[in-house]
Parts: sequence; structure tokens; C-alpha cells
Amino acid sequence: MPQIIFRMLFLISLLASSLIAQNQETGNLRGLVTDSTTSEALAYGNVFIKELGKGASTDSKGYFLIASVPANRNLTLVISYIGYRTKQISIFLVKNKVTHYDIKLTPTGVELQTIEKIGEKVIERNETDISLQRIVARDLEALPKGVETDIFRSIQYLPGVQSTGDVSARFYVRGGASNQNLVLIDGVTVYNPFHALGLFSVIDPDMINNVEFYKGGFSADLGGRLSSVMRINTKDGNKNRLSAKGTASFLTGKFLLEGPIPDGSFILTGRKSYSNEILKKFLNEQSVPIDFYDFSFKANYSSPDFLQGGKFTINGFFSGDNIKNNDPRIEDFKWNNNIFGFKWFQVGDSPLFYELGISISSFTGEVIPKLSSVRQTENKVEDVSLLMDFTYMFDNKDEIGVGFHIKQVKTDLFLENARGIPTNLGTAAANITFYTKYKFLQWDLFGVDVGTRFNLTTLSRNKQSSIIEPRVNFTFSFIPEIAIKGAWGIYQQEMTTISDEDEVINIFEPWIISPDYMIPARSTQYILGTEIKPFESFLLSVEGYYKLVNNLPLLNDEKILPSDPDFLAGKGESYGLEVMTKINPNPINFTGSYTLAYAYKELDGLRYYPRYDIRHTVSLALEINFGSGWSANTVWVYNSGLPFTQLLGYYDKYYFNDIFAPWDVFDPRQPFTIIGIQNLGRLPDYHRMDFTVSKKMNFDFANIEVDVSIINLYNRKNIFYFKRDTGEKVNMLPFLPTATVKVSL
Repeated sequence: MPQIIFRMLFLISLLASSLIAQNQETGNLRGLVTDSTTSEALAYGNVFIKELGKGASTDSKGYFLIASVPANRNLTLVISYIGYRTKQISIFLVKNKVTHYDIKLTPTGVELQTIEKIGEKVIERNETDISLQRIVARDLEALPKGVETDIFRSIQYLPGVQSTGDVSARFYVRGGASNQNLVLIDGVTVYNPFHALGLFSVIDPDMINNVEFYKGGFSADLGGRLSSVMRINTKDGNKNRLSAKGTASFLTGKFLLEGPIPDGSFILTGRKSYSNEILKKFLNEQSVPIDFYDFSFKANYSSPDFLQGGKFTINGFFSGDNIKNNDPRIEDFKWNNNIFGFKWFQVGDSPLFYELGISISSFTGEVIPKLSSVRQTENKVEDVSLLMDFTYMFDNKDEIGVGFHIKQVKTDLFLENARGIPTNLGTAAANITFYTKYKFLQWDLFGVDVGTRFNLTTLSRNKQSSIIEPRVNFTFSFIPEIAIKGAWGIYQQEMTTISDEDEVINIFEPWIISPDYMIPARSTQYILGTEIKPFESFLLSVEGYYKLVNNLPLLNDEKILPSDPDFLAGKGESYGLEVMTKINPNPINFTGSYTLAYAYKELDGLRYYPRYDIRHTVSLALEINFGSGWSANTVWVYNSGLPFTQLLGYYDKYYFNDIFAPWDVFDPRQPFTIIGIQNLGRLPDYHRMDFTVSKKMNFDFANIEVDVSIINLYNRKNIFYFKRDTGEKVNMLPFLPTATVKVSL
């Protein structure tokens, strides 16, 4: 295997050398687009050379590169970003050189920023970005807030993303379980990204610059999960002035502090829960002593005197949850995430970008039984990662990417058996991955991204672990207004959680590396779709997908003896169709989507529906800007019924815990529930409307924003579940008004 890799690298270097050596009367244009007021990167903006009719889009870091631009002549560069004033600058390129421009755009004003979709891009005819949703921080403001803005709840409005109810922010993508979703903060894995029984994510939206959310078809530089990848890129902090922001909702208080440092900037964010009253609406009026916090910091340094084109970043993220019940007969829970990362990003005199990153991510979770019948459980995950990524862009617009990812993972799972004897199911291993990918973009009508991951070592000790994970994405655009896109790939996941699908709310899901007796889960995905944009304010996209999962680790419900395995190898299958349209004539934005989806699991030849199998989903969102800082938006969601296991009846079962106890004092009979076939029934259809009105006010001393939201506007009684012991119906969120106040200094 190493010989194959070295040969590939040698051939790649020969190809690059031959292309660079070509003597052409052209140069390469590179630039960085930022906000003039904060110097934050503006991701996914549009850059266009007027005289040539060619352009590019900025990436998640705000950079763009246009190759093979005629040199030694004056040209006009047009930079546009919705919500900012369009800017034109004169450029002049030197032959066979990379000419760099730093470009600052000025915001157009509060009123336009309120409604317009910041960073929305026009179709690039050969861009291989199927199943990718790009989101910037201000996009989140366009959705009803609920209790407060949450990125996980926001993506549930996207086609192909499912939820099992109002209570949980856990999301399920195209028939995959929630533990098949990878969440990255600045490239670092977050193992438990949920607060408060899973009601909210741990990620404060105020720290987000942009999000890249892959519903499938992600390229070779990303791996480790079967379903989706959410890559969150955080803000750098205001490089122009010191500023602060405070926010209060019915649930939490938040702060943000940012400002300049010599040759860089910093940002601090924090959030703390202070009231549980609003959560009673989520939990059927039951009071749960939820207490959580999250805190993040980031600092960056970039000085041409130290290293031209280099940028150094350190970041940290910390979150914790503590559920402490006063009743000694009820167990307690606590868990926390701790993340630290360092990155060096470099651009040079050639069209080469490379990045070196080192990170530590740890997760600790614990179940404290006290006097309850629950057993002591403690889970620890320690992840130390090193990444090296290189991207080179040729003069013909093709790109090549190579990289090494090294991940050392140690997991501990401390359990108590029925006799109270502790045991540890933990292990430690290293995953060393080399990836390479080539983007063929030199033809305007056709683009393809071909790559593969080579797992030189794997976390799993099973010898049948996959060594190669090939991926292919393509785009064909026979006319400018229509693009046909597709993807095929093989994906492997070597870590899993211990979770019970029958639980209504999964409070604690410990992570472990796949046991040695299990072959790591492996999925094959097929995606085909089209994107139609006949004019600027209208977009229609249609995607169909098919996903097959083998060696899916499923909890062994029939385990009796200690020697019996904890997991059994099952199968998963899902397929569906997703339709989404966007219509945004100023000052109105409308987004509508429909999903037809099928999901199945199979164990020991028995095929059944998982709890998140929703056949039909409709989402409609409307936003209107009324001017003078006023805006309003509403979302209506419809889901066909969720699967559930039906109650067939009850009978009195005798429990002989103490055969000597007198029956006239202790009745050994207790009701026993008879249930039907797993998830064969369907709950009634679900639908709900949320509404938000917002007002932005600017004063000399501060900017104030007030949001008033109503969840479940017409008080639809959506069924959450039936209690197994009584058959009582429990509904989801009722009519619920909330408010948020944000003050920026």
C-alpha cells in the first residue's frame, strides 16, 4: 500500500511540474473578502471579472482564486455579497504570478440584512456540491426562534433531515441514526453536541461564521461517519474595535466579547441556563432540574513581518450539563465536552493552500444511580488528532487535494453488572488515513471530483475493516440554467454509541470503538439530482438517493449470559426523493421543500422501521421585511406519522421476589404490558406553525434587537408517545409564546 501511495504522489508531482512549467501570458488572481466593520471573512460570496465574464466564489475562509487570468492589462473585478454594497476595483496581474487582493465590503444597512439570504450563491455550472447546504450565521435569523436560535433545530427544516419530535434536537439524515452524524467545530469532533436531555445543541449561534452541512456525498477529505457531516467554522472576532453583546431568553443568559489584539483578534462567548420553567412545556409539565453551560474562545494571529500569508489560530470549547434530582430514588446525570485546537493556515506565492492542525477532544458522561435501580455508568472519550491538508489549483482550474489525518482515540465505558462488580469495555487505537482527490473543473459544462481514503491503520482491530473508501461526485450542465449532479461513495464508521431505540428520550448514549468481533459499519451511497435556476430570484433542486448499510451495530436485546455479545450485526436501507424551491424577490423570501423517504433496518432476517422513518415531510417558510427594522417570518411543517410499537393489552403477572412474604400484605401481582411488533403502528400526522416578529433599533449607545415568537401558533395537539404503563397519550409542545432580547455595544 505505501508503494502505491508514493507512486501516486510522484505522478501528481510530475503533472503539477509540467503544468507549472508551461509559459503562458496569464497569471492567477487570489483574494480575501471580509466585512469592513469587523474584518470577519465573508463566505460564499461572488467575485466576477467584468471584461472576461469569468469568476469564482469565496470559500468558507473568505478566499477565492481565479486561474489563468490575462496578465499585463487592466481589468475590473466586481465583488458582490447580498446584504453588502457591491464593489468594483481595478486589478492588474503579473505574468506567471499569483496576485493577491484584500477586499473589504461595507454592509448596506440593518433593514436589508434582516431579510436577505446572506451568502447565497448563483449556480456554478461545474461545481460538484451535491447534497451540500451552506449556511451563514445570519441565515439562522430568518427562522422562527422558538425558545432561542439553535443550529440543530434549524437544519430540521431542510429536506432529508428528520426529527422524532419537538422535545429533541437530535436529527436523522436520510434514514441514518443520530450517531451517524459527524459534528465538527473548526475541524474538531464534538462527541456529545447536546444540552438538556438533547433539547438543544451545545453550539451557541453567536460563535458561528458559517456552516457546511453535507447530507451525503461528502468527498474524500471527510470521513468517520455514515450519514452526514456538519462542519462549523467559528468567527475570528472583530479586528477593528472592542465590542460586547448580551442576550437573554426565557431559558439562558449569553454574552459575547470580541476585539483586536496585535496582528489579530479574539472572541469569547458564554451561555448559562438560569430557569427551567420554559422546559416544562417540552416535558409534559414535568420539572427536570436541568443546569447547563457552554463557553468558547478563539484567537488568531497573522503578520507579514513574521510569516507572509500565514495565519495561526487557537480555539477552545467547553460545555457541561448537570441533571441533579432532589429525590434520592431518581438517578442523576452529568456530562461535559472539552475541546482545544491549534491551526496553521498558509497561502504562498503559488496557488497552494495548506493547513496543519492539532486538536484534543474529550467527552465524559456519567449516570449516578443514588438509591435508584439504575446501574452506575461512566463513559470517557479522549481524541487526539493531527491533520495535514494540501490543496493546489492548476492554471486550467483543476484542483488536487492530498492530506494525512492521524487520530488516536481512547474510550472507557465503566459498567456495573447485576452483582455490582465493575467492568470496563474500553479500548484504545489509532487511525492513520491518507486521502487524495482530484477535481476536474477545466470544462465549464462538466466537473468531477474523484478521490479516495486509504485507512493505513484502523480503530477497529477486526481484520475485515475497509482499507479503501472511494468517492466520486460529478456535475454536468448542458445549459447555464440547469445542472445535473450525482455522487457515489463508500463510507466507514468505526465508533458507535450504546443506545436503545425504544427510549422516547435518549438521555445518555455512551461512545465506544466497535468491538473486535464486529466488522465496522460500512455504507454505499448513490445520489442523483438536478438544480434549476432560470433567473436570479428562483431556484429549484431535486435529489434522489439510495443508501445501503452493512454491519450496522444494533443493541442485542436478547443478551442473557455475560459471554453474549452486546451488539449484533444488522443492515440498514434507505431511499427517497427531496424537492426544494427558493423564491426571493426583495423584500420577500420563500422556501418550500418536500421529502418522500423510506428507511428500514434488518436484524436476523427481520425487517422493521426505525423510529425516525417518516414517509412524507413538507416545510414552508416565508419571511417579509417591512422596513424600519421590522421583519416577520413564519414556518409551517407537516410530517406523516412516526412509527411506534402498539400496546395490545395488559395482564396481571406474578413476581415472586419474596416467596415468604404474606400475600395479604404484599400482592405479588403487577400489571404487565403486552406490546405488538416493533414500530408496526403509525402515530397520527404531525403539523405545526411557528411565527416570529423582530424589531431592530439603533441607538448611540447600543443596538437592540427584540424577537417575539409563538411556537405552535394554532395549538395543534401532536401526539408524542403513549405511556406504556397506562396507555395515556402525551402530546408535544402546545401554544407557547417566547421572547429574546439582544443588546450589542
